[in-house]
Amino acid sequence: MVRLIFLFFILLNSVCLWSVNLEAILSSKPEKKLSDYGLFDDLNNQIPSEGVHPYILHSALFSDYADKERFVYVPKGSRAKFNPNEVYEFPIGAVLVKTFSYAETTNMGKKLLETRLLLNQENGWKAHTYVWNEDQTDAFLKVAGFTYDDIEFFKNGKLMKVSYRVPNQNQCKECHLKNNSIMPIGPKSRNLNFSIKYQDQEKNQISFWIENGLVENHMPLDLIVNWADKSASLDHRARAYLDINCGHCHLSSGSASNTGLYLNFTETNEMNIGIYKKPVAAGRASADLKYSIVPGKPAESILLHRMNSLDPGVMMPESGRALLHSEGVDLINEWIENIQ
Repeated sequence: MVRLIFLFFILLNSVCLWSVNLEAILSSKPEKKLSDYGLFDDLNNQIPSEGVHPYILHSALFSDYADKERFVYVPKGSRAKFNPNEVYEFPIGAVLVKTFSYAETTNMGKKLLETRLLLNQENGWKAHTYVWNEDQTDAFLKVAGFTYDDIEFFKNGKLMKVSYRVPNQNQCKECHLKNNSIMPIGPKSRNLNFSIKYQDQEKNQISFWIENGLVENHMPLDLIVNWADKSASLDHRARAYLDINCGHCHLSSGSASNTGLYLNFTETNEMNIGIYKKPVAAGRASADLKYSIVPGKPAESILLHRMNSLDPGVMMPESGRALLHSEGVDLINEWIENIQ
């Protein structure tokens, strides 16, 4: 009998140890360690706890070529609501997780850098960043940000080096601010409507979310193209790239709303997209160029000029990268060349 009671408490503690900690998610004070939230059964290998599910965006944001693993948690009994052309409206207690890493050049493993959490609390979304320790056993809260100096990684067979910057608390708001509140960016119906591998099955992500009670039943929108898919039309690829990399700030309710440059995928007004649009402020950032986009003339287009810069006073996006995204620059260059 004593042995059975002992085994019961071992089992109970094991279950509690690896279950999602809803109290921590809803707390106004962020936890000091990533492990305190109970989001992963195996932190180092990024194996999520029960009820925490991986997801993949069809067209993803550039972050200095870092690899990303994304996870979503919705409390049992709650469901996210569908908003056409918008991020799902997640319930209180929901969590979005994104872990950044690079493939190591020595043993072909991966070096975990940071894990970002978006926690949906009673007074709105809160963003917290956790930096991984050298032993890769846990990640720790970093309000002031952090810099990894001279990380080496391979991209397309080429050795590259980057000083990778983990954003501070205020920098998170630069991308995630909408209507003066922090909001998620990526998980929209049109960016999730395709199949991925779930342990022993392959399934459409939205179908999986509906079946597992993460989101209400709805008719998903047509899938946005992957900007890197060269079989898709040039215009759709370019618009998809601008949408995920720029459109969360450059829209009427975003942090760059005052620019009048709106780069979300559903924008149809050519002037708003930038064609023959004058900048709201002249100066060094615009290089004295006249328009955001000059059809057929990439070299005269402010949009491409700022994408192609690493000058902190010129570059766009303003934060989130320390490298040029050559593939993105090439894509937008070709797109502008072909605008009639």
